[in-house]
Order: sequence, then C-alpha cells, then structure tokens
Amino acid sequence: MTLELTGASRRDLLKASVVSGGLVLSFSIAPKAEAAETAGSQALNAYVRIAPNGLVTIMAKNPEIGQGVKTSLPMMIAEELDVAWENVRIEQADNDPKLFSRQFAGGSLATPMNWDDLRRVGAVARAMLVNAAATAWNCPAGECKTADGHVIHVSTGRKTPYGVLAGQCAGVAAPDPKTVPLKNPKDYKIIGKPKPQYDTKKIVTGAPLFGIDVRLPGMLYATYEKAPVFGAKVASADVDAAKAVKGVKKVFVVDGGTDLSGLLPGVAVVADSWWQAKKGRTALKTKWADHPTAKQNSALFDETAKKLAAGPAQKTLRKDGDPDAAVAGEAKKVEAAYFYPFLAHAPLEPQNTTAWFKDGKLEIWAPSQNPEPGRQLVAKTLGMKPDDITVHMTRCGGGFGRRLSNDYMVEAAWIARETGAPVKLLWSREDDMHHDFYRPAGYHFFSGGVDAKGNVVAWKDHFVTFGQGDQTSSSANIGPTEFPSRFVANFQLDQSTMPLGVPTGPMRAPGSNGIAFAMQSYIDELAHAAGADPLAFRKQLLGDKPMVGEGAGAYNAGRMQGVLAAVEKMSNWKDRAKLPAGTGMGVAFHFSHAGYFAEVVQATVNKATGAVKVDKVWLAADVGRQIVNPLGAMNQVQGAAIEGLSHALYQKITIVDGAAKQSNFGDYPLLRMAAAPPVEVQFVTTDYPPTGLGEPALPPVLPALTNAIFAATGKRIRSLPIDPSQLKA
Repeated sequence: MTLELTGASRRDLLKASVVSGGLVLSFSIAPKAEAAETAGSQALNAYVRIAPNGLVTIMAKNPEIGQGVKTSLPMMIAEELDVAWENVRIEQADNDPKLFSRQFAGGSLATPMNWDDLRRVGAVARAMLVNAAATAWNCPAGECKTADGHVIHVSTGRKTPYGVLAGQCAGVAAPDPKTVPLKNPKDYKIIGKPKPQYDTKKIVTGAPLFGIDVRLPGMLYATYEKAPVFGAKVASADVDAAKAVKGVKKVFVVDGGTDLSGLLPGVAVVADSWWQAKKGRTALKTKWADHPTAKQNSALFDETAKKLAAGPAQKTLRKDGDPDAAVAGEAKKVEAAYFYPFLAHAPLEPQNTTAWFKDGKLEIWAPSQNPEPGRQLVAKTLGMKPDDITVHMTRCGGGFGRRLSNDYMVEAAWIARETGAPVKLLWSREDDMHHDFYRPAGYHFFSGGVDAKGNVVAWKDHFVTFGQGDQTSSSANIGPTEFPSRFVANFQLDQSTMPLGVPTGPMRAPGSNGIAFAMQSYIDELAHAAGADPLAFRKQLLGDKPMVGEGAGAYNAGRMQGVLAAVEKMSNWKDRAKLPAGTGMGVAFHFSHAGYFAEVVQATVNKATGAVKVDKVWLAADVGRQIVNPLGAMNQVQGAAIEGLSHALYQKITIVDGAAKQSNFGDYPLLRMAAAPPVEVQFVTTDYPPTGLGEPALPPVLPALTNAIFAATGKRIRSLPIDPSQLKA
C-alpha cells in the first residue's frame, strides 16, 4: 500500500480525538507541498529524479539512525551531478537490495563502501544530461560542461537547465560507471562543505519521521511480554483477564524458538491503544518456565573469570618472543586486572515496528539498521517468500548497533499475521533495557614490564570473555593484531571463555569500546612504572616504523603518531603540570574501523565526594583525505566522545538470576547536558581513502578519562563504571 503522511507537528496532538481511551492521530511524513513541487519528475536512475522546475530528488539508500547518512550519501551524488544543493530534495529509499545493493547502518562503513559508487551514480546522470544536450544542439558532448544544474555549450555560452533535459534522457544510453570522469576534489562545491542534516527542521519541530510515528488506517497496538530470563517459555498466563480489559482485541501465547535473535516465547496483547495493550499485559500475571541460564549472574562471572585467569589459558591467540623470560631480569614488572561491564544500547526511541499482513503479503515499517536480514528473518519465521514482504525504512531514533538485530520486526510481523489488521508493536523502555543484545563484559589480566630506558620489554594479556570453547559470544572477541601486538617483541595474548545465556551484540565500536579502556589504561601503568611522560611513552611504543603488517591487519603507526602530535598541541599537554591540585590530564589512542584517533581529557575530582567533572576533551582524528560533511562529522565524533563518557561514568548492566537488573534511565543514566564537556576536534587529513568516523571516536575517551583521574588523584581506575566513593581523599 502507499502510506500518505501529512506534515503535522507534535503540537497537533492538541487536536487529537480520544477514541476508546486512546489517541487517534491523523498526520504523515511527506508534506503535500513538497510532493507537488517535484511532480512530473523524470528518473535518470534508481537514485536520481529531476523535475521540470529543476528540483532534483536523490534517494538516500541507507538507514538513517542519527549518523547523518541521509544527508552525506546524497551529497556525494549531488556533487558529481553538479547541481546546487539548495535545489536538492532527499527521500528515504525502501529496502530493495536489487536496486540499492547493501543497505545497512553499521561498522562506520557508509562512507568507505559508497564513496566511489555513489559519486559515479551522480557522474553517470550528469553524462546522460550532457549527451542529451549535445544531441539537441548537434554538437560533440566534449564541447559541453555543467554547472549548478545546467548544461553549457562552452564556445557559444548556450545553456539549458537539467529540468528541461531530463525528459530527453529516456533515449540516452547510460555510460559505463567505471569510465565516467570524476571531479578533482579542488572543484568540490558540496563535498567538504558543512551541511545541516536534511531532516533537522522536521526533527526539531516534531514532524513524524520515526518508526514510532507511523500511523495506518484502522491500526491496532500491541505489546509483547517475554521472560526476564532470555528464551524461557511461558508456563502460564491469565489470557482471559487480559481480554477483559477495555479495548483489548486479541491475546495469544507464542511458542517461539530458542534463537535469541529471533522470535522468542511470549504473550502478545493487541488493543485499540497502546495504553490499553499495556493494561492488558499487566493483567496477564505471566509465569515463566524454568530455564538453565537462570542461575547465571554477574557475581558468578567475576568469580569464574578470576579462577580462569589463575590457571592456564584455554587458547593462545598470539605469542611473539618469551614474555616470561623478558621480565625475569632487571625489568620493572607491572601486573593489573581490568574489567568492563555489560552495557545496554539505550536508544531514545524504544524498539517498534508497524506491520500489515493482507492477502498473503506483508508490509513492514521499521526503524532497522539492517532491514534486509530482517526481511529474511521474517520470511523464514513465518514461512513466507521474501519477495512477498516489503520493508519500508523509517528514521531510527538512535541505534548504536542495537537495531542491527531485528527481533522486534519479527515479533510485529507474527502478531500482524495473527491479528489480520495493521498493528504497531511498541516496546516499553523496560522492554528495551531488559531485552537488548548487550555489549559483552570483559576481563583482562595483564602482566608485563619496562626496562630502565622506558621500553616495554614484555606484555601478557589473559583475556577472559564469554563463549564456548574457541567460539566467542557476539562482539566478545579480540583479534591477534590488537595493539600493542607487533610493537612489543615479547608479546602474548591468551583467551579463556565461560558460557553465557545473555544475548550480546555489536555496540558502537564493537570490541574496541571496552578493549581500548583496558589496553590504554595498562599502557599508562607501564608509563608510570617507567617514570615517563604518558604521551611521550606512547610515541616511543609506536616507534618509527610507518606501517606494521599488511592487508586487513595493517597498522599505520605513522598516522597514529600524527594524531598524537595533533592532540598534544591542541591540549597544550606540556603545561599540564600547571593544573591545580585535583585536576589532571590523560591521553589515549586507538585504531578501529580504519580510523586513527587520539584523545586527551582534562578532569577534576572533588576530594570530599569523589565526584568526577570532565572539564574538556580534545580529539584528533585521521580518517583519510576527505571529510564529506564537516558539520555531520563534527557532530558524530563529539557525540561519540559524550557517549563514551556515559559508559565510563555511569553505565552498567548487572545480570541477576539470568536477567538484566537495570530497567530505565533511573538506574542506567545518560550523561546530562549540564555535565557534558566541550569537545574540541581536529581532523588530520592524510592521503588515504576516506573512512567512517561515527564509531572509532568513542574508545579512546574512556581510558583518557581514567588516566586523567589517575593524574589528578594518584588512584587507578581498573573497573567501570567509575565509583566516586573510591576517589575520596
């Protein structure tokens, strides 16, 4: 079906009518005026339509989760198409892998995966317009150029707007994308220029863009109750009591399966309004069957990790030289144990999906980071053909990796098929916190040493994580090339695993978001043992080899030296000794998602309370030769630093009796605006292909903060989140 969405603001809630105890709203996403101004548009390809009035509509292929790709990816096309940005309109594409190939938001891959291809999309469209003009003018295409949405005949100055030429492109063959010339970066008018996110005005005025905003005629609302212990089956539920609640239309038990990323057992309640569905759910008084993982808890994990670390490792991931022999001499030995907890993604928009099963077809509106695997999951679970399922991508109110999983999508699809009407499934905040794919906790047990010259002569890390044998839980692994692998002659990385019944998954900078805290904090301990400047110590550890390794495992030490030098200068690092008592500066760096990031944090610790105030963050980034949208890039790296501070200062998920204990922002707080520090950013450009930056900016801020706390107090933070009671004088 075609969903018409009007352009009302949230103020229109005041005009809503009350029906059956719930609010029935009538509004939509695309204003009719905007639709009218691009009427009669001609499609040059799957991405570009040009209206007779010269307005250009560009499709945004990937999910928009706040990272700005709905703006930056069309910027690439518009640049090579050679149109004025003010004449560009952007539409969110539906999930369609046949037209748009891979459509997902994750891994900071939007820019590197699309940089060449989308520029060529624009260049091909431009070439077709030039050929259409050349045909009309009976001249060689080489005599023509383009500028701001016009084709110009160079010798005569004659020019024709794209809007006139678009209709003539139907008979023009598209050139091979590999052969079309691309612009010299010095001629860019759009790429590299700061552009506000395309939807900013709609967002701040409350226009309905998100999955949670979708409304369909005759739509019902659903809740889905699952066991606190992941995967436990329904033992009993008072279905009749739930059905007796006013407005409740349907209640049914779902057997579900055992795949934690799929349709799990639960009870669905469908009603005229979400509040009525919630009341019906409360009336269920569901009891859950016993489950083998109900005995798992965080305290047991801690105890098991210590026992595993005390014994031989289950597996050695890498060993160079002989670390034990290297510290047997005159080297100063340093031992330390580090821990980081499970974390929830906590996007501000809880999980939701609207689905409509009709005439054997299924239509879905979902804020998913990974819509095609969601479509495949729904097809497999419901026994449908993927081609009978359409997934419309809505804007996501945050994701951070959570929406790479599509459990909420398959729940909504199942409920819609059983209901026979359009249904919106909406999770509560507690649902979202209790049924996440958590960032896995991790334990690092270090031993190593430095010599009299401040060189790291040995490094051992026994990493205790979750999994079964050699197979680790999702995002609970560590790679054999993780720094400082290959930079220390005597290096050993071991791994042991323990079983886990808690679902885990990628979170912003997967793996790196915890590993960097442990690694860069321990490097700081080694620097202190050597009596060295922590920043100079890191430079020495990186050495003078510009590149270590090859291919996917390559580590460009020269690029990391560059961002370290930049952040050293930005933060005025050399004058840190002049800071007042109780204030310190810490430094850290990390390489992930092909980005090189170094960060310095200045923090002040209240001696009486132990409270930590982050004064400022300095951040230097090397993500290659081109920043597509400097404004969006700045927002991304600043936001990553702020999120990392939330991780360090406040957040943890505790597992008790097989279930997540924390339930809402009261016991899982976010950094508030008043506590957010200024984040100064510098992009260090180098002659490498552009990479993503939304994720790699996060990991270094955690150890930079904890290292700053050590500089301020002499107390080392080895476990997150930071406990202020341990920092009191």
